[in-house]
Amino acid sequence: MSTAQVERVELDQLVCWRIRAADSELLVAQQGAQVLSYQQGEQPPLIWLSPDAAYQRGQSVRGGVPVCWPWFGDLRRNPQAVQAHYHQEQAPAHGLVRALDWELLGIDEEDDTVTLRFVYDTRTQPLEGWPRDVGLTFVVRLAQDLSMSLETHNRGDTPLTLSQALHSYFAVSDVRQVSVEGLQACRYIDTLMDWQELRQQDELGFSAETDRIYLDTPARLSIVDPGWGRRIHLDARGSRSAVLWNPWIDKAKRLSQFPDDAWQNMLCIETANVLEDVVQLKADERHRLELRLSSEPLVS
Repeated sequence: MSTAQVERVELDQLVCWRIRAADSELLVAQQGAQVLSYQQGEQPPLIWLSPDAAYQRGQSVRGGVPVCWPWFGDLRRNPQAVQAHYHQEQAPAHGLVRALDWELLGIDEEDDTVTLRFVYDTRTQPLEGWPRDVGLTFVVRLAQDLSMSLETHNRGDTPLTLSQALHSYFAVSDVRQVSVEGLQACRYIDTLMDWQELRQQDELGFSAETDRIYLDTPARLSIVDPGWGRRIHLDARGSRSAVLWNPWIDKAKRLSQFPDDAWQNMLCIETANVLEDVVQLKADERHRLELRLSSEPLVS
């Protein structure tokens, strides 16, 4: 018998679901199939949601895990094969599905596990300027940890190339005190240094604005947070790239839905397929991008 609680809630203009299971709490919006927040027991949240978040139709909520698809970031910075599928003058940042309603197929409960299944079908909801036949499925599973899976099915009869990301905002005690394990020796593109390619020498810490695309990433990355005495693990499949971002002081003041000092308590690690790690699908081929989040106490 399930001990989980599932509640439909409306936050301003958005329909959401609040799930309580396995001593954890999850909030998910139908718009964008966007995970908004995630907390385990008495811990501080693992997923950061802006205190100034706006729940408006047609715009992504600041924080949580926006789904960036079928491209990530500025389309013009994507490989030509990704750009070629889009036929409009102005391309929105981070693709086309972040601010559209997905269909909720169902919510399944079993013991202390709750699974939400969302779909986006370009046959029934065509994407303006992107005339492709694709079925998207996004599965969110709350148990002792949180799992997310984004599957793309190319139902067209010609190849498809896309970039994508699960744009996860993580809550940290103080970004100046945390570090990220798993990136040592990885190549990265520093977008703030004229897109130079460099190589990570040591464990990554933060002392200024950061916007980097890491390549050939391992399956596991970890955020080490001494202030909150925990390590957050990101276990990915179907991804060989990750984007790390923190706006720091000056850029934070220019961001929407973002308090001036909020940069101190968040860090984005975006599990991605970008640049040379783009997804290439033949007719009727599928790709699945998966991310599992868990945490454990830091052992002193």
